[in-house]
Amino acid sequence: MSTTTGSAPATRAPRAGGGIGQSVTDSLTIAKRNLLRMMRIPEMVIFGLIQPVMFVVLFSYVFGGSISIPGAGVDAGAYREFLMAGIFAQTVTFATAGAGAGIAEDMHKGLIDRFRSLPMARGAVLTGRTLADLVQTALTLVVLAVVATIVGWRAHEGVLKALAGFGLLLLLGYAFTWIGALIGLSVRTPEAATSGGLIWLFPLTFISIAFVPSENMPSFLQHVAEWNPFSATVLAARELFGNLPPGYQAPDAWPMQNPVLASLLWSALIIAFFRTLAVRKYRSAA
Repeated sequence: MSTTTGSAPATRAPRAGGGIGQSVTDSLTIAKRNLLRMMRIPEMVIFGLIQPVMFVVLFSYVFGGSISIPGAGVDAGAYREFLMAGIFAQTVTFATAGAGAGIAEDMHKGLIDRFRSLPMARGAVLTGRTLADLVQTALTLVVLAVVATIVGWRAHEGVLKALAGFGLLLLLGYAFTWIGALIGLSVRTPEAATSGGLIWLFPLTFISIAFVPSENMPSFLQHVAEWNPFSATVLAARELFGNLPPGYQAPDAWPMQNPVLASLLWSALIIAFFRTLAVRKYRSAA
């Protein structure tokens, strides 16, 4: 009697179940994994808090008495309130570098390849990572608001509008983490991701109305600053916090006349565009 020996079937990568429920569950699982990692390495959070606190103190006391604000002139108190929305926005967008470095590190260690071999929803790894970064950014923003209150900043429009202002800031920060995710998937080392995540942020944040009014800039830079998505969120936060000087006149550009709507539109467009590119890159990254 002969025995027929069949060859073992080829091993295939498991498939995800699909659907919104699967995607949400997988994304939250990855987010939890990254949050636990942050808790086990507290210096990551501590060092992330030091830089924005230094910016608050340095800008408030070094430049506070030397920069003229439309409607208020050279006044340290007025500049401090004018400044804080810019510092808040800079802080949430600088989380981009951390997001890119974290994903690049996972790529370098081979974790991304392991995740792709699991039955997970497409994009859940990146969504979970960006959600964890959003939680860390929110924590940083809370600490920063406390420090800002100590140096004299106040929100004058009530709790609901203040929360709306912080919500717009966090939405912009979340949108920018998708840019960081794309950078992290596109480079070979975490160091390169950190550099790549910061090099374009400095011109973006400084060619804006975050630290000085656009009226103080050369005319060609005024247009760049006024259509900068960063500027729209900064001005929206200032309006919602009640931090605009009494005589302030917004520039004529549409985003400056409609900052809240412009901030929402810019953030939504950035998320849609860069999430699509990042997920596509994730599928083909090796």
